[in-house]
Amino acid sequence: MAKYKVTPRPGSKVQLTQYDPDYHEGFDKASAEAEVDKLKAKIEKLQERLYAEGKQSLLIVFQAMDTGGKDGVIRSVFSGVNPLGVQVTSFKAPTSEELAHDFLWRVHKHTPGKGYIGVFNRSHYEDVLIVRVNNLVSKPIWKARYDHINNFEANLAASATRILKFYLHISKEEQKERLLARLADPKKHWKFSSGDLPVREQWAAYMEAYEAMLENCNTDSAPWHIVPSNHKWYRDVVVARAIVGALEDMNPRYPVPEAGLDKIVIPD
Repeated sequence: MAKYKVTPRPGSKVQLTQYDPDYHEGFDKASAEAEVDKLKAKIEKLQERLYAEGKQSLLIVFQAMDTGGKDGVIRSVFSGVNPLGVQVTSFKAPTSEELAHDFLWRVHKHTPGKGYIGVFNRSHYEDVLIVRVNNLVSKPIWKARYDHINNFEANLAASATRILKFYLHISKEEQKERLLARLADPKKHWKFSSGDLPVREQWAAYMEAYEAMLENCNTDSAPWHIVPSNHKWYRDVVVARAIVGALEDMNPRYPVPEAGLDKIVIPD
């Protein structure tokens, strides 16, 4: 198996069998959690500057198979940030109103405004994943959506929105372990859905759809990160590190303070 590269080159062929979901870069749980704590402290400070500046935004997209860890990584990485500056949107099956519009209509209105971090738990990519695997629309329609998505994301990038996209890569064996853990713990029964089992039977079809997504919609302005996620603690390192890198590159600045603040006296 080739050396792990988190971000494939734009336009390159993607074979998920070449990406080891068990990879952990030499970290163990303790060292990974310590690293995440350091990265979270940086995210907290950078997010405050982003919010105060109010000129840029960051959109973070998470996609994964069931039990892939989307909820867990969002809870972990964003636990220390100011909730006023972060908006998390979970995309479920589209409503009748949403289906009456183009497939990006429901997504665009949830993109982050200036100063905000927007987090998508699932996203517009469902329309080239579940739609493709289950033949909900014809091939010419879902195939054309790759270009629609790239244009949509290019428009966001041109409007000062940085985009990070994470595919949380787990093995089929790891998914089985996580599903069994949900069945074994009554407190986790609410997370289990028998509807996950038919999706699991479509694993090969989904891997093919994810590979096509990663090949067709991986651009310089909106890169995909293939995150090894069998180890939740390492998954959090990769995601937090990428977010810190993006925010540091954006380099948000505090606004210039109002003149004469040093002369203000607060009355008793």
